[in-house]
Amino acid sequence: NHTFSFTILHTVPSNSQTSINRRVCIIGGGLAGIACATALAEHGFEVSLYEARKHLGGRAGSYQDQGSNEIIDNCQHVSMGCCTNLQKLCRQLGIADSFETQKQLHFISPDNQITSFGESWLPAPFHLSLAFWRLPYLSFQDKKLFASGVKALAKAPYSELRGEKFSDWLHERHQSPELINRIWEVVLVSSLSESLERIDAAYAKKVFFDGFLANRKGWRVEIPDVSLDDLYSQRTLSALQEMQVNVLPNRRLRRLEIAGNKVIQAADSNDNYVEADEYVLAVPHHQVTQMLPTERRDHPLFAAIDKIETAPISSVHLWLDRRITDLKHAVFVEKFSQWIFSRGSSKNKENKQTHRYQIVISASRNLSNMNHDEIVETVMNELKEVWASAREANVLHFRVITEKRAVFSVTPGIDELRASQATHIPNLHLAGDWTSTNWPATMEGAVRSGYLAAENILRKYDIKNPVLAPDLKQSVLSRLIFGKR
Repeated sequence: NHTFSFTILHTVPSNSQTSINRRVCIIGGGLAGIACATALAEHGFEVSLYEARKHLGGRAGSYQDQGSNEIIDNCQHVSMGCCTNLQKLCRQLGIADSFETQKQLHFISPDNQITSFGESWLPAPFHLSLAFWRLPYLSFQDKKLFASGVKALAKAPYSELRGEKFSDWLHERHQSPELINRIWEVVLVSSLSESLERIDAAYAKKVFFDGFLANRKGWRVEIPDVSLDDLYSQRTLSALQEMQVNVLPNRRLRRLEIAGNKVIQAADSNDNYVEADEYVLAVPHHQVTQMLPTERRDHPLFAAIDKIETAPISSVHLWLDRRITDLKHAVFVEKFSQWIFSRGSSKNKENKQTHRYQIVISASRNLSNMNHDEIVETVMNELKEVWASAREANVLHFRVITEKRAVFSVTPGIDELRASQATHIPNLHLAGDWTSTNWPATMEGAVRSGYLAAENILRKYDIKNPVLAPDLKQSVLSRLIFGKR
């Protein structure tokens, strides 16, 4: 019914003042498209959101594992306190209560010791300094080197960092191999899903400054306590429908038709057409040019988008016959595994108690040479080195998932390829974490892009209300030491 009513929508006269020339077609139901739809619906626009799959959420999604019959997340998605726009969107959708804020992390050292890491009473940027100086797997000299390195990074202008390999930046500042492997790499590979030689130094600063130095809340990890499907598909769908957004899952729009300097309609593979006044492409970057007429693809804007590279993230889901740790999460240092998350316990098909854990490995290109049995064996051997109970555990079931295009790569010079949300075609807008947001490939970046696309459309209709949520306020001491953000 929803599909049919919208297909004929442009032939039905409307008496609503708010809907005249304010029809928006958003293609892509990930977080970027959801954010854009939410912002525009709040201002009375007639919004239709098209998603090729049956679920919303894009890469922040789940699926049913056939072996266990359980809903499992494609990959563990976490947020941080500095992600102010994702928090805003969750409040708008009524799903903010589904996150648990972690004020303490746990690090598993190279010699398999577990160290807790949390904030102290000190103000930012010193709120984590006491925990850092207590880390047992760094020498005193390395701690001094890191303090000087992170200060230099925070004070360096973004304009000077852009385009430089972060690995080169580290070597120029004499950061030791142990320090690089045990701090810089642990933080940046998990947050940017790239190796240090493929990271633009400006994005390394973004992670450390916004996440750890600007505000004491910025570093706090926020983990969903429900599945991503429940969060960003089912509950989000209900919220969007309450906002009068016309959500159309299982409707893949494959191409845009452009005449002159205007998109005139979108079409699916069966040549069913959709007309609107504004169009938002909120799809992965590698799908953008595929949706354009052939003669439009050589434009510099679109040619640059095609040059953006991607990086994989792998998740290893384990169903064990016993609990191996009481920790809800932990970070591995200098290990094959990078994060472990406890996903609770349940009964399997044979009515046996199972305990599920998810191990996340970012920038996982090296896994392509391993079969799934080898990956699971390597992970289990590491778990056995840390927890005695894991040595007796039996793997009842496992699933290895690799999202080959999990994130766009923040390679040196990436900002020259990232497109603005506005295009040279006035009624065509772009959204996606890969667009220009000054953020890396995160849920926050995706939401920001959707809000920025919405702001572009609102300005066209002389609505100047800001959509973006402000960043966390930079602390006084942080401003004095590093300068204003």
